[in-house]
Amino acid sequence: MTPARWSAAATKALFGNPFNPFSYTLPGRMLNAGADVFSGVTERRGKPAWNLPAKIDVIDERPFGRLIRFVHDGALGRPRILLVAPMSGHYATLLRNTVEVLMDDHDVYITDWADARDVPLSAGRFDLDEYVAYVMTYMRILGPDVHVVAVCQPAPAVLAAVALLAAEDDPAQPRSMVLMGGPVDVRVAPTAPTELASSRSLKWFKSELTMSVPSWYRGAGREVYPGFLQIGAFMSMHPDRHMDAHWKIFEDLVRGDGESAQRRRAFYDEYLSVMDIPAEFYLQTVAEVFKHATLANGTMMWRGRRVDPGAIAKTALLTVEGELDDISAPGQTYAAHALCTGIPARRRRNVLQSGVGHYGIFSGQKWRTAIAPEIAAFITEFAT
Repeated sequence: MTPARWSAAATKALFGNPFNPFSYTLPGRMLNAGADVFSGVTERRGKPAWNLPAKIDVIDERPFGRLIRFVHDGALGRPRILLVAPMSGHYATLLRNTVEVLMDDHDVYITDWADARDVPLSAGRFDLDEYVAYVMTYMRILGPDVHVVAVCQPAPAVLAAVALLAAEDDPAQPRSMVLMGGPVDVRVAPTAPTELASSRSLKWFKSELTMSVPSWYRGAGREVYPGFLQIGAFMSMHPDRHMDAHWKIFEDLVRGDGESAQRRRAFYDEYLSVMDIPAEFYLQTVAEVFKHATLANGTMMWRGRRVDPGAIAKTALLTVEGELDDISAPGQTYAAHALCTGIPARRRRNVLQSGVGHYGIFSGQKWRTAIAPEIAAFITEFAT
């Protein structure tokens, strides 16, 4: 796309130049607006800034991720939350609004995963087993009074990590576990991702959807699932919606309404900021979560140990689902209750939020006004 980006930049420089009389005509504005929209879609973006009213402290740093804390006035003494971000193509900053709302009542920590293209080969592999190990380590670092919240993709991994701690009666078992819109058991409610996984072999996923990092990155030679493929898959689920949004940006720019265009682009600046995922993690997730549902059917193994969610007894469980979620459909996360047979019914809750899709579970108005208060109340109830 580089030559096309250069062409768009040249077009913007020519037809966006205030000294060019043609830039004030309708055709000139249309050419400039079209180049601007194209540049916005294809721009190479790095990791966005958190832009939150808090100081970021790095608590633990490892090759494939770090544990960070949002330090702000009033955080000390509040319930401690480990927010586990997905490693599914977006940076952890996608959960900015999630963090912002949780900070009102909690001391928030988050898993800040690294872009695999920047991790040297000397750092070794990173698969689903290693992901679970990172989560267990972070829970041990934060101590026995932590509450863990998993957003989307990490729900089964977090459930597995808590189950493994429970099997050892580890004092680091969290007080509560909140699983939000995650694929605990994809068999109960098929979606486009689950149908793709069932229709293709693992060999196909490896040959068609993974590739080597180019030589000009620190992770040169590492096999990855590129972030641009993941965002392409997400956007292909609702192409009309994204086309309409960019057409409106184009119209705003032609009219000279830069403020409206910028509001629309702010979302895409975050949405289109993607990172690469280690191929071994991606392929193991496809196989164990989406093809075989090993956690749900009782066959999941972690480094030679069977993972049994039924061992969990001390951790309270809250599941959160969105009525319109077409990525992790209602039922996939709720399935955790049937697996966690050791948790008494009085220590389990479920929230099915009406009128929201996947992203509405953890960002936006319904998240702030309905879902977050439910989580806060649940954590308060089981804080001791």
